[in-house]
Amino acid sequence: MAEMVNLTRDLISGFEPARPEDGHKNTFGTALICAGSEYMTGAAVMAAGAALRSGAGLVKVFSEEKTLDAIRASEPCALLSLRPEKTAELLRKAKELCASSSSVLIGSGIPQDMKDLEALICRFLENAGNVVLDAGALLSKPDAWGRISECLKARKNPAVITPHIGEFARLLRLPKSEVSERAEELAIEFAKDNNVVVVLKSAKTLIAVPGGELYVNDAPNSGLAKGGSGDVLAGLITGFIAQGMEPYKAACSAVFIHSKAGEIAADDIGARAMLPTDLLVYLPEAYTDAGWGCEDD
Repeated sequence: MAEMVNLTRDLISGFEPARPEDGHKNTFGTALICAGSEYMTGAAVMAAGAALRSGAGLVKVFSEEKTLDAIRASEPCALLSLRPEKTAELLRKAKELCASSSSVLIGSGIPQDMKDLEALICRFLENAGNVVLDAGALLSKPDAWGRISECLKARKNPAVITPHIGEFARLLRLPKSEVSERAEELAIEFAKDNNVVVVLKSAKTLIAVPGGELYVNDAPNSGLAKGGSGDVLAGLITGFIAQGMEPYKAACSAVFIHSKAGEIAADDIGARAMLPTDLLVYLPEAYTDAGWGCEDD
């Protein structure tokens, strides 16, 4: 078993991506958010909002019309791209978007039975330099995971996956109780076997790296136990990677900063009342707590 490294301010402060004063929007990368569906538009809104507040230069949302309407109303800084319904057009557009994107998130708010989901995931894995798989992208039909796993293994840059315990149990086809008991071991094995950075979300969040390293953020906060918290985290990871961070550093940084934003929100308005959207408001303080932008420290 690998030694667990605790996520600390000292560690995360060293991961901060460069932020040159003379930079422009292309300096800080483009994050593509393939998320949302008719009845889960909020997932795309939260993921896009987090990516925008990560410092990424451009954020583009690739989704269906009702989700794009929600983005127009909530996140006017985001760019929009309509997801075609016909398979050939969808895959052609996805490949085209990969060429202009520094990182891609797929899955938040996407139902597992979405038409062409497996093909779309693989198209991104085969053509995008950096990919984050969340939610619906991890719940594709069990017989589809074989092809997705092969695409993951073939990648030069490891993708990031962000399952909670239940989603990870489904991927492994194991009982949730066993996954909870053996979380560290199973996360490390899966990261190595599939060439991915595993962000295993729970009260104690684990980040397992293909090389065998294991990082842990042990900061329970019941205020984060609400639908949408994971969408914010996925968007934050994607935005950090867009700025040139290594996937595992982006994952560790996002988990730590997301957790800090949650702590600040809970202290200010209470764990019961806080919402995932509040995390976006508290990100500036969380960056300071992480030692980002604190040159005089």
